[in-house]
Amino acid sequence: MEENIRRGGRGARRQLRQNKVESMLPQLTRGIPYVELASEEQVERIHNASMDILENVGVDFRDPTALKDWQGIGAKVDGERVYLDRGLIMDLVKSIPAEITLHARDPQKTVSLGKGKSIFVPMTGAPFIRDLNDDRRWGTLKDLNDFHKLSHILPALHSTAHVICEPMDIAVGHRHLWITYSSMKHSDKTFMGMTTSGKRAEDVIDMCKIMFGQDYLETHAVTTGNVNGNSPLVWDETMLGALRAFSRNMQPVLCSPFVLGGANTPASTAATVAQLNAEALSALAYTQVVRKGAPAIYGHYLSTVSMQSGAPMAGTPEISLMNYLIGQMARYYDVPWRTSNTLGGAKTFDAQAGYESATTLMAVCHAGANYIWHSAGWNEAGMHVSMAKFVVDAEQCAMAYRMTEGVKWDDFDQALAAVPDIGPGGHYLGHPYTQSNFETAFFMPKLFDNNSFEQWQAEGQKEITERALGYADKQLKSYQQPDLDPAIDEALLEYIAKREKETPGDVT
Repeated sequence: MEENIRRGGRGARRQLRQNKVESMLPQLTRGIPYVELASEEQVERIHNASMDILENVGVDFRDPTALKDWQGIGAKVDGERVYLDRGLIMDLVKSIPAEITLHARDPQKTVSLGKGKSIFVPMTGAPFIRDLNDDRRWGTLKDLNDFHKLSHILPALHSTAHVICEPMDIAVGHRHLWITYSSMKHSDKTFMGMTTSGKRAEDVIDMCKIMFGQDYLETHAVTTGNVNGNSPLVWDETMLGALRAFSRNMQPVLCSPFVLGGANTPASTAATVAQLNAEALSALAYTQVVRKGAPAIYGHYLSTVSMQSGAPMAGTPEISLMNYLIGQMARYYDVPWRTSNTLGGAKTFDAQAGYESATTLMAVCHAGANYIWHSAGWNEAGMHVSMAKFVVDAEQCAMAYRMTEGVKWDDFDQALAAVPDIGPGGHYLGHPYTQSNFETAFFMPKLFDNNSFEQWQAEGQKEITERALGYADKQLKSYQQPDLDPAIDEALLEYIAKREKETPGDVT
């Protein structure tokens, strides 16, 4: 077969490209300028508005431990309301590392984020999936395993995330254990840890210590946890317990206000960012109360709300504008920041899904987000993860990666030397430089069809969903599980069995 390919033409070269096993792209190091909408004066205006909210309106920390912690460092506490002085906030936030290295099981897949470095992370949280038949149904543990396998295979994804789809066949109280195990077992990339309660977050930390060693986490970040605020201006006991579990163990937390613009924030882009900024800063500061120097990430979830139906919307202009502003605020405080990426509200993988996702993808890359979450699969406002959209989104991230790297100048003179060889009226297709560089000179999507109409007809008139599902199926069939020390695997399973006995499964 290989000899036939060597003798073949265009079709054979395409077959070689399709059979090629691609490794994970390194973290994205940006080579293009940031889009910065706000002037220095406007950034200061947002900052001062946020400080005014923290000092005079306050933030509710609905958690006795957090209230005691804030009182212990001199913050004004009135019931559950905490009033935070701007000097205190700024002193705490400045101890957050500006760059984070996430250590993977395979050291070659370790990545850094912050200071112009970014990573792409798949979506999480979907109760439903659209499977390889494009049928919408509840997710299972096997489905989650498959999404973790795809995350392992797809080059532009730097993480397996965690609960890409809910494994509905596992008891609620035990799901976090099997979700974490699936992330660890089916990939050697970085992953996220479940934060649906303080104790579940502690279970994740324990499993990380089994995987990497008891003392390793003291000096190495290996996972990330997300905590969502209840906008406006509330952090609850569940999220704060999880935050403490991660920050105590030096694992980065995404401090993420949950914004539904116009519903739980003012109906204004700039004012929404001012409120969100205050909320994020209050949680970022609290990570440093828990442990000085703990890594943390300025987070958020952004959506605007339809004033006709009340439904959250994706891909709107204001979401892009908020991303630009939030990027500027995070850089103002010199902390890494997280955003949500290829979000869609469509019910199928249709043109709406593509437009919404592409709009946000371009905005977050130009805004300079560091932890680019929900980068593959999100549709129907997060209610389902689409197998087809998952692989196409990942390819779109690879395309955006290439754009955000910027122009490569290392071969400029060599390439330009081909011009006198060809001269007026010629073409470059057969030139030796083209032949040796055609695969890397320009991005060539695998999942888009750019052939003639006649060739598309001859090949079965397949549209993007059918092509993507075929590609996903092929990738899953070719998946090879990365090696995992049998002793570590056994220890993880023993820990899960122990915790299942200790923990009721039928909790909510």
